[in-house]
Amino acid sequence: MSPFSWRYGSEEMRKIFSEENKYRLWRKVWVALAKAQSKEGLVSKEELSDLEKNQNNIDIERIWEIEKDTRHDVVAAIKEFAEKAKVGGGKIHLGATSMDITDNVETVRIQEALLLIEDELKKLLKAFGQKIEKYADFPCMGYTHLQPAEPTTLGYRFAFYAQDLLLDFALLQFVKKNLKSKGFKGAVGTSASYIKLADNKKAEEMESAVLGSLGIGAFEVTNQTAPRKIEFWVASLLAGVAQSLNKFAFDLRFMQSPGLREWEEPFSKTQVGSSAMPFKRNPIKAEQICSLARLVVNLSRTTWDNAANQLLERTLDDSANRRIVIPEMFLAVDEILSSATNILDGLMINEEVTRKNLEFFFSFSASEVILMEAVKKGADRQKMHEILREISMKAWQEMHSGRENPMGNLILASKEIKKYLSAADIKKILDVKNYTGNAAQKSDELAEKIKKISL
Repeated sequence: MSPFSWRYGSEEMRKIFSEENKYRLWRKVWVALAKAQSKEGLVSKEELSDLEKNQNNIDIERIWEIEKDTRHDVVAAIKEFAEKAKVGGGKIHLGATSMDITDNVETVRIQEALLLIEDELKKLLKAFGQKIEKYADFPCMGYTHLQPAEPTTLGYRFAFYAQDLLLDFALLQFVKKNLKSKGFKGAVGTSASYIKLADNKKAEEMESAVLGSLGIGAFEVTNQTAPRKIEFWVASLLAGVAQSLNKFAFDLRFMQSPGLREWEEPFSKTQVGSSAMPFKRNPIKAEQICSLARLVVNLSRTTWDNAANQLLERTLDDSANRRIVIPEMFLAVDEILSSATNILDGLMINEEVTRKNLEFFFSFSASEVILMEAVKKGADRQKMHEILREISMKAWQEMHSGRENPMGNLILASKEIKKYLSAADIKKILDVKNYTGNAAQKSDELAEKIKKISL
């Protein structure tokens, strides 16, 4: 069994990509095609009635048994249907090629899967929006190169992740709008077989009728398949969502690490962190997100190859991998989104630790403001930079010896700095509330955007 058949992904997503659902949708297409053809006198009322009566009478084991001989899954499914529908069985698949069935069904499944992803994405954005609002003006240390840099706010950091997801949401809307399939155009996309059965106008009417029953549209121009570029778009969307949440999960793992401990993913009372070390509280869900995201981005590359390397009107070298790539990308992203929402809902923010980390490092950040304010009052920028650098290095040395950060006191004691800034000026600069810029404002603005989407 694949882990995706039970461990990762929701039952709803599994149902969409199940073999049972696939065969039921194939049957739906064949019956819809027969119904459209019956209006043109190509299928009798008795034949259509027989097909409709047996539409859901499917024996998957029998299909697989027949496929061992035919080496063709669609032909095996046709034969099994015809065994059940003895009156109408002779008209199944009239004028069609295999991809008229399978490509359209795959589009239906992708469309249904995208709706699930959209719902999950809305839930996650709502969870981020709540965190952004709660912590919009809660200052914390910002890090560049994994080193203390300047203050930001926790809400602003959450807003960065949410902004990426809003871009993913916008791409999802684009993909949904442009998601189309092959339609019913025969072996090389020219509709020759259907036109031969009726005429061009009636062939188009039949196609529209069947597509309408499936709730999908079709490209004007295809070959034996729909353009594989559309699956590349779908994969790019899924890889994008995975990228966004890999960033969030990777950051969480850093923030939960010893020495910071500002965040912790939820950890239940009975949860076990390690079989060897009873004390462990590992960020396993965040690590799982990163693991699945790595899989998704590598699977997505296959869709590029499928689009780029399908020769002329059709080669079959995409067929086997699509059976794996499409469902597994959706199931993985489904799991990633669900895990990220659960993490956010139960995320532990150690506020006091966050404050202490900020107090410990902020005076270094304040050196930039000291520099700017002193230069504004006549100081030489290069000389002042060197003074502050020397003070910083001395402060680091003290801290490496296990002492408190003396940076603020060293600045206040500097005669050179006091030539330009008073003690009151310096103390004001050393107040972190005066150095988070427009983080709170921008956080609130993004939270409002999220509300419009997640309603």
